[in-house]
Amino acid sequence: MTERIRKKLNILADAAKYDVSCSSSGSSRKNDNKGLGDAHASGICHTYTEDGRCVSLLKILLTNHCIFDCAYCVSRASNDIERAAFTIEEAVSLTINFYRRNYIEGLFLSSGIFKDADFTMERLVRVVKKLRLEERFNGYIHLKTIPGASEELVREAGMYADRMSINLEMPTEAGLKLLAPEKTHADVIKPLAYVQNQILQFSEERSLIKSVPDFVPAGQSTQMVIGATAETDKDIMQTADKFYREFSLKRVYYSGYVPVSSDNRLPLIGTQPPLIRENRLYQTDWLMRFYGFHINELLNDANPHLDIDIDPKLSWALRNLQFFPVDINVAAHSMIIRVPGIGIGSANKIIAARKFGRLRIDQLKKIGVAYNRAQYFIRCADSPYQLKAYQHTQIKSFILAESESKYAKLGTAQLTMF
Repeated sequence: MTERIRKKLNILADAAKYDVSCSSSGSSRKNDNKGLGDAHASGICHTYTEDGRCVSLLKILLTNHCIFDCAYCVSRASNDIERAAFTIEEAVSLTINFYRRNYIEGLFLSSGIFKDADFTMERLVRVVKKLRLEERFNGYIHLKTIPGASEELVREAGMYADRMSINLEMPTEAGLKLLAPEKTHADVIKPLAYVQNQILQFSEERSLIKSVPDFVPAGQSTQMVIGATAETDKDIMQTADKFYREFSLKRVYYSGYVPVSSDNRLPLIGTQPPLIRENRLYQTDWLMRFYGFHINELLNDANPHLDIDIDPKLSWALRNLQFFPVDINVAAHSMIIRVPGIGIGSANKIIAARKFGRLRIDQLKKIGVAYNRAQYFIRCADSPYQLKAYQHTQIKSFILAESESKYAKLGTAQLTMF
């Protein structure tokens, strides 16, 4: 690698780190042309796939030049930073050389907007097209959709990418107008809807014609910046819920705002992004997608913000003690998974195990239930007391005290090791 390419790579890989929407699960692209790589077998970088594998990715921008001046973006037009751009050939060569050296298993390719949306999207398409057709690269490719690009270019990109994503940026139109007045949510919604319609169309054709090619087999995702504007957690998750329902997104990513430039429209926070809030939003997202919770159960006008000190599942349970205790030996699966301390895997084991007899505390612990948390919300064969004996404030204090005690013991144990 020449010093010139190395310098470009340092600049454009660093600029790409703020985009967190680079998950890999869902692709079925196989190596059937004796080319390079196999997305079906390996997936994508420094993220965890659905089966638990951690995989690697070359994550770069094609350029950090940009015509837009979004206040929250490190690549904003008015920011005084070093600029760089890869040629089509350089981006392709880097990907192939990194793959052959076993550094990566796929590519995440995004870009600042050069001259206009179509000019930028056309260059991104040329990179992935060259990788697929000329280099016969079968590894995972995640490609960013450029807002405002033509449907023809978006469709062509979908023929070569495994996953496509386009960033919503701010959770609300008002927030976007404040920090990026040149952008609108409509510019994001239009390509999302187009790609979703194309995915459905290709799927229908595939049921009739076997030779129909894949079109964005790993689906679409989006990302929102959290903490740069004044939206509540309710606003954020209502937007996420809407986009999940309307566009069948694989993931919505929540990126804690990092102060990368000075602007009086931006909040004054420390150098660290709001990581706890970001984590609580992901937990809420998980509850909506996999645990059967409706957004209004978790966040509403009476509770527009998530608790920082406890997770959203426990918070909901404490606000709804009328549903507890849940009798583990007779309750439906849908109610068992709402118990704090019981995940989907443990709930499945409970349903299977109770066919052979009534379950007891020691059995629940062996199954994987976090009994120190779940004990206040369940009843089993040998439960020592009833939930009704405690108020929600008491239960919360008990659980927090247990957590603090656990970490204190862990810290002491670690100290004794050295």
